[in-house]
Amino acid sequence: MNLIETHAHIYSSKFDSDRDEVIDEIRKAGIERIYMPNVDVESIDRMLECESRYGDMCIPMMGMHPCDVKEDFEQELYVMEDWLNKRSFAAVGEIGTDLYWDKSSFERQKEALTIQLGWAKEKNLPIVLHCRESIDETIEIIEKAQDGSLTGIFHCFTGSLDQAKRIIKLGFLLGIGGVSTYKNGGLDQVIPFIGLENLVLETDTPYLAPVPYRGKRNTPAYLPVIAQRVGDLLQISSEEVAMITKKNALDLFKEIIR
Repeated sequence: MNLIETHAHIYSSKFDSDRDEVIDEIRKAGIERIYMPNVDVESIDRMLECESRYGDMCIPMMGMHPCDVKEDFEQELYVMEDWLNKRSFAAVGEIGTDLYWDKSSFERQKEALTIQLGWAKEKNLPIVLHCRESIDETIEIIEKAQDGSLTGIFHCFTGSLDQAKRIIKLGFLLGIGGVSTYKNGGLDQVIPFIGLENLVLETDTPYLAPVPYRGKRNTPAYLPVIAQRVGDLLQISSEEVAMITKKNALDLFKEIIR
C-alpha cells in the first residue's frame, strides 16, 4: 500500500533517540508523505529540521494549536504569519478549539482561530482543525466563516454521523485515526454510512496509537492498521482505502505537491 499520513508530530522529542530508525520503518510500511502540523512558536524549528532532513516525505504546516493559545498569543501569531509570508506551507494547522483542558481560554481560542482562518483565505490554503470536546462549537465557527473558500480536515474525528454530515456539507474531510480501532471509539457507527471520498487517514503521532499498539508511542508506520480497519468497516480492501484516501489528501494539499 502507498499511504499518505495527514497528521503526525514526527518532530516530537519522543523521537529524538531513534527518529532515523522510525523514518526507515515508516518508509518500509509504504507511507509516502507525512504532513506535520505545527503547534507553537517553539515547535517551528524542530518541524523545519525534519523537513530539511527528510524533505522527500515530511511536509510542514503552520499554525497555533488551541491549547497553546496563551495570553500573549497575538505575539506568537505574528511570528507564524511572518513564516507564512516567507515560504510555502501545506496548510494552516493545527488550529481550532479545545474544551478538554481549559474552558477559560475559549474566547482567546476563537479569536486566534478567526485570525488564522483569515490567513487560509488570503493564501488559499487548507486548514487542519483540532476540536477536542468542542466539535459542535468548531463546526458552528466554520459554518459562519465558510464563504466557499475554506477547505481542510477535521482532524481526529470522533463525532456522530450527524456531525460528520455537517462537516462534509461544509466541504471538509474527516481525519480518521487510531480511535477507529477502539472498541468504544464509536466510528463503527459513522464510517459505514459516509463515502470514502470524504476521508483521509492520520495517526496523530505520537498520540492515540491504534489497537493492538494502544498505550504505546504512535508512529505513521501504524497507518496500515487504520487503513485495514476502515476497509473492514466499509467492506472493501485496505488497498482501495489507501488509493482513495491518498487521492483525497493529495487533492487537498495540491499546492505543495512535489
